[in-house]
Amino acid sequence: MNTKRKKIILYVEDEEILRKLVRHSFMGRDYQIVEAGDGAEAVKKAEQLRPDIILMDLQLPRISGYDAIIAIKQNPALKDIPIIALTGFALAGEEEKAREAGCDHYITKPFDPMALVEIVDGYLAG
Repeated sequence: MNTKRKKIILYVEDEEILRKLVRHSFMGRDYQIVEAGDGAEAVKKAEQLRPDIILMDLQLPRISGYDAIIAIKQNPALKDIPIIALTGFALAGEEEKAREAGCDHYITKPFDPMALVEIVDGYLAG
């Protein structure tokens, strides 16, 4: 019997419509989607669950996505978790700022949900 655990995706987004879109995009795949609605909740869930990857909006209530990324990457137990920024920020310098905070990949909204799935699959293969 295969008891291998599903890989956990922590998706941090404050807008329900986008959470629904991402949930739907990963349906039928062997991942467990866990959601957080703000940066503080994201840090707490990352510490509790040790997800395999984090999808992080950058404009969040309470703690920004940037600050949440920094907090996660400063934790030795979490620092190797890949973080993909999903953001409406398309201004010059924003990708560099996100990468300096510690994100591994940067995607601007609107994004192609199937392209997101392929990127996540690439990070989680193996």
